[in-house]
Amino acid sequence: MPQRKMLQSSKGALLLLLPWLGGLVLGEVGDFSPCLRFFYQSTPPKGIDAEGYQPICQRYRNQYRFASLYHRQRRAPLYSAYILTPAAGKRPINSWKYEPQLAFSGSSPEMRSFPKRGPISQNVIESQAVLLDYKNSTYTKGHLNPSSHHHTKEDRQATFTLTNVVPQRSGSNSGPWALLEAEVRARLEAFCDGPMFVITGALPYVSGERRIKNRVAVPEYMWSAYCCPSYNASLPDSAQPYFPTYAAVGRNDQQSGEEIVQVDPKAKASVRGYDVRRMPLETLEAILAQRLAMPISLFHGQCQ
Repeated sequence: MPQRKMLQSSKGALLLLLPWLGGLVLGEVGDFSPCLRFFYQSTPPKGIDAEGYQPICQRYRNQYRFASLYHRQRRAPLYSAYILTPAAGKRPINSWKYEPQLAFSGSSPEMRSFPKRGPISQNVIESQAVLLDYKNSTYTKGHLNPSSHHHTKEDRQATFTLTNVVPQRSGSNSGPWALLEAEVRARLEAFCDGPMFVITGALPYVSGERRIKNRVAVPEYMWSAYCCPSYNASLPDSAQPYFPTYAAVGRNDQQSGEEIVQVDPKAKASVRGYDVRRMPLETLEAILAQRLAMPISLFHGQCQ
């Protein structure tokens, strides 16, 4: 697969993004080394060199389950990375969790459930999203790493942490984006002979940032890409364009322009404007590089 030319960072776009990028955050969770296995070739995405991001190895019941790159000031992740496994079991009963280490230096690396009663520590409220942020809002809790992409009950339960969630419109979350998640899972089960590495993220507004409760940043788009380095050698012609990599971008704002994802005027009113555009990995990386003003490479060696 030919290497694409990296887009040059736009100075103007970078200036618009400075309030979003924020300052450098240091802490015990700021290291992907314990959970590199969730990235292809144990290599996290390259090119995300701006300050303000905090790596989190998402740990639940004494095991690392996936990885997220979190922005503390925006109280939302940029992406979550995980290994997709054949689905099994039902969606678990919600027990939403938070990351103690974002609130208290030296805390346990285990994600922790929000208390059912009683106050929440102010440190937790200041460091990350909490359930009250989403209460009575017009947004759902949109998983970047969805529970439906995991086999074990514990892996599915671990996805219910607000450090793996962004504000997502219900028309996207239960509509075209849910169809994409099912499509990717079916592709794994039909054609992928080894692990499928997935990175799913959120793309912020370039200007005029939106937040719920003046706290949690709302993405304009959702995006996702996968890497399946070992796949069926006898792929049908119809499936060949989707291996070893493929990607997608979905709208999270009905009012957004159509320069990235066009709107299907024939779609049902409940999902119109939440369209998902499928695309090669290089196309997604070009979009991310242009919008984030960073030459991003999601998978080491383009998953070759």
